[in-house]
Amino acid sequence: MPTIAGFEDLFDRGREVGYVLMQDIEDLYEEENEVLDTGKLAIVRQFLESSNIDLFDSELEILRPDDEVEGTERADADGGSIQADPVWQYLKDIHDIPLLTAAQEVDLAQRIESGDETARQQFTLSNLRLVVSIAKRYVGRGLSLIDLIQEGNIGLMRAVQKFDWRRGYKFSTYATWWIRQAITRAIADKGRTIRLPVHVSEALTKLNGVQQRLTQELGREPTDEEVADELGLDVVRIRETRLASRLPSSIDQPMGDDEDASVGDFVMDRTEPGPEGVTHERMLRQEAERTLETVLNEREKMVLEMRYGLGDREVFALEKIGEKLNLTRERVRQIEAQALRKLRDPEISRKLREYLTA
Repeated sequence: MPTIAGFEDLFDRGREVGYVLMQDIEDLYEEENEVLDTGKLAIVRQFLESSNIDLFDSELEILRPDDEVEGTERADADGGSIQADPVWQYLKDIHDIPLLTAAQEVDLAQRIESGDETARQQFTLSNLRLVVSIAKRYVGRGLSLIDLIQEGNIGLMRAVQKFDWRRGYKFSTYATWWIRQAITRAIADKGRTIRLPVHVSEALTKLNGVQQRLTQELGREPTDEEVADELGLDVVRIRETRLASRLPSSIDQPMGDDEDASVGDFVMDRTEPGPEGVTHERMLRQEAERTLETVLNEREKMVLEMRYGLGDREVFALEKIGEKLNLTRERVRQIEAQALRKLRDPEISRKLREYLTA
């Protein structure tokens, strides 16, 4: 019979990552030269179920269909060979890497302190499955599962670097915090079109975790009041945090069953004038043109139009206007000043001001 310490170590790991592998249980019995029969397995299963710990045959079973990477095919339409996506290939690669016992963790940690890079690599590789189990909980928050795993691995490497075996706690307990922090910060930095502050992203993570736990305990979706009581916050704060989690919609997103219509087709462009505005602008322009034609001669009118962009003309400098009209810069300036003096009449100025500010 495996020792109580052996079972405790296995179940503690299961509580942290949410699952236990069948191979881990078989190895536990094999170490004591015992056979794992159906009766013993039933007892283990009962304990796992009471502790809300899943039992999987392998890491490949951890990835359920809803976690598959978008666009990945498991098999062709004729039932042909399975095409492995990067996540499944990665899980296959790490599947046979053995987990570490507490004694092995201490031994490797001591060797790492002495600068043993081989020990550092072995310590890291033996905990890659821990990263996968944690990363899986963050699927659907803006990063693909393979990206979440990569970010989690960065946190794992930091944990390996900073782990102090003298404190007596298990490495998985210590590393879980570093892995989660690396993943949540990556989601805050890269997972959204509009970046959320890290403290808001961390608040969302805590809120989602509490909501998932209460859903399991209550057998239904918890109310905002229940979540607020659990977190020690007021309901308004909970709702504000939820609003921050909403992702922006693309204006190219199709509307209803009509693939030719998108969200952008129904959003008013407030920078463009409506029919009334277009009509009003046209009337002001006509009034301004009549005013200029009445008060100014042709040359004065052309100079002001080019100098101030009237009538949809491009704005030109004095030198450029002189080149176009075959005049010197100084002569253009004089014509401009003469035209402006004619327009100082209050009534004329009012009409032009209405047009220029419309």
